[in-house]
Amino acid sequence: MTKTADPEMEAIRPLRQDLPQLNGPLPGPRGLEVMARDRNSVSPSYTRCYPLVVKRGAGAIIEDVDGNRFLDFNAGIAVVATGHCHPRVVEAIREQAGNLIHMSGTDFYYEALVDLAEKLGSLAPGGLEWRVSFCNSGAEAVEGAMKLARYSTGRDGFIAFLGAFHGRTMGALSLTGRKAVQRRGFGPLVPGVVHAPYPYCYRCPFGQTPANCAVECAKFIEETLLKTIAPADEVAAIVIEPVQGEGGYIVPPQKFFDELVRITERHGILLVCDEVQSGMGRTGKMFASEHFHLAPDIMTVAKGIASGLPLGATVARADLMQWVPGAHASTFGGNPVACAAALVTIELLESELLDNATRMGALLMSRMRDWPDRFPIVGDVRGLGLMLGIELVRDQQAKTKAPELRDRVVDLAFERGLLILGAGDNTLRLCPPLIITRDQCDFALDTLEECLTTAMQ
Repeated sequence: MTKTADPEMEAIRPLRQDLPQLNGPLPGPRGLEVMARDRNSVSPSYTRCYPLVVKRGAGAIIEDVDGNRFLDFNAGIAVVATGHCHPRVVEAIREQAGNLIHMSGTDFYYEALVDLAEKLGSLAPGGLEWRVSFCNSGAEAVEGAMKLARYSTGRDGFIAFLGAFHGRTMGALSLTGRKAVQRRGFGPLVPGVVHAPYPYCYRCPFGQTPANCAVECAKFIEETLLKTIAPADEVAAIVIEPVQGEGGYIVPPQKFFDELVRITERHGILLVCDEVQSGMGRTGKMFASEHFHLAPDIMTVAKGIASGLPLGATVARADLMQWVPGAHASTFGGNPVACAAALVTIELLESELLDNATRMGALLMSRMRDWPDRFPIVGDVRGLGLMLGIELVRDQQAKTKAPELRDRVVDLAFERGLLILGAGDNTLRLCPPLIITRDQCDFALDTLEECLTTAMQ
């Protein structure tokens, strides 16, 4: 008797290949069907850049419902640090789910939550004693940081930055300074938040040279904000992304952070580093703060921490996190299954993926570095590790932003099997899984060069 092949296994085999394979028009018929149902049932507030209807993933490869295979340079929006469905992460999830799925770590004890808290404390920069409050997302981690900053200082003000994205819950949204659409219609927001320019030295908000941009941005905080609408003795914390994510993958110079530390220490203001997108190995170090020798008072963590499971954490100096029982908690935060995934994720980061992020990031940057010379529409290439941005312009001299060119390149890449997204007004972001290979990087670079050439025509 002839043995019939398992159709599910047959479907999985091509997914194990490392590079894209497109079988027909995008989206395919099954994708069109799902998208039509989505339009009638799912919130229209969701942003979908291109018609990708995902069925399964493995490593850095995504397969859609019509059998098309894509190279994912989004990592589920910088979430699946270990790649899609890493075997060790999947096994940890299965094992934990078979033993305990939920008991609520805010009301009872379980070891995985303690293990993860201890591990995060050992990894946090500065060599201090840390405590951890768990939650389910980056926005919740930011909410926890805001509450703790107010609770521990007795002050109610915050300074955040233009271009920042900290989340969509009301406190996190109040810190967010990225797009009008994200805030419009939701006021009044949490009071006491003001925004300062982020030091984007390529196009300084003060019209300064790159060397002076960081100084001017810090000077604005100390000599304008703290003396006018945000008195220093009323500001609980300055909240900053060490590398600005949604704002355009912007990397400030060391001088800016030196000035921030000086300002916060002088005025007794806490420094909160939002590491939701830049942390967990994304920049080649566990936390982007380490690139700038920063030891923040409070740090927010999420996205890559559990390889796709919902988990976030507010990590703070132990002397700050002294609130009383009941002051802050989360029913699902630190869920046993998410903790199990996070512990394996961190083990993989430490053993191999931090190094791979550094090496593959250097490989990508080595080839992209001369793109502003080769492609007139590329104004800037920047980033750390596997958190890289390519800014598109209409005029390199005037640095005129070209969001329509950026969107065109995103679409062209999708049509060729490469998944990327935008950030900021006119930047392409590259944030692949940290398991990405050299061949996959080469494919992405070849594809992007082809897309840039086409976009210029």
